[in-house]
Amino acid sequence: MDLWPLAQIRIVLVEPAGPLNVGATARVMKNMGLQHLVLVNPQCDPDSELAQHMAVHGQDVLAAATIAPSLPAALVGCQRAVATTGRLHPQAHRLETPESALPWLLPAHPADNLSAALIFGPEDRGLSNDELVYAQRWVRIPANDSYPSLNLAQAVAVCCYLLHRFALAANMALPLTAADWSENSEEPADLEQLEGFYQDLEAILLKIGYLYPHTAASRMAKLRQLLHRAGPNRQELAMLRGVLRQVNWAIGPQP
Repeated sequence: MDLWPLAQIRIVLVEPAGPLNVGATARVMKNMGLQHLVLVNPQCDPDSELAQHMAVHGQDVLAAATIAPSLPAALVGCQRAVATTGRLHPQAHRLETPESALPWLLPAHPADNLSAALIFGPEDRGLSNDELVYAQRWVRIPANDSYPSLNLAQAVAVCCYLLHRFALAANMALPLTAADWSENSEEPADLEQLEGFYQDLEAILLKIGYLYPHTAASRMAKLRQLLHRAGPNRQELAMLRGVLRQVNWAIGPQP
């Protein structure tokens, strides 16, 4: 069966340390119909014999894996990203179950050019707070409270299985007509465009004294959450960046 909803989804592993986990990830991606693996600054050799052995029939997925120097680089071209975490975080950011968040990564129609990413952190620490902010939604796989942290490849397997299930359901459902899709669709802003806006916004807010260097990170994390919930499209984001440019011009150079 054609699993078109999965065609533009990236599985992103941040600084994976174990070649066995990388190989096992490629294998389960092959099992579930996912094709795009991105490794951010891997701490192991993805071409090693151990990785190849674990990949089994997913060796083509492993061979096609992209290496990215940073998480923002891995997300270039994506409009949506979900980050996984095994920890409870102090930020006022809702943790969702995979069942509630992962369908959001899937396009509604075959003609939709939506690109999305599902992000997993390193085996020893998971995603840091600084890395989590690059995703609009955060997922925590429910597990035993006495030992809630899953092995990296196991966490990938749980999420890939659910994505496969949702893709099958979407494929079997009555699709929208091309006319319905074109009337209801808007080009979502890319994550790198959002990141550029956040950097411009932080610079302006520091300039006008709303932010202070020692509190900027925590305040900006809350502003990111607000914009992520709003989900601006490209035109709306361009309007907001125009507002920032005008504010920057109005306040002029600072002494």
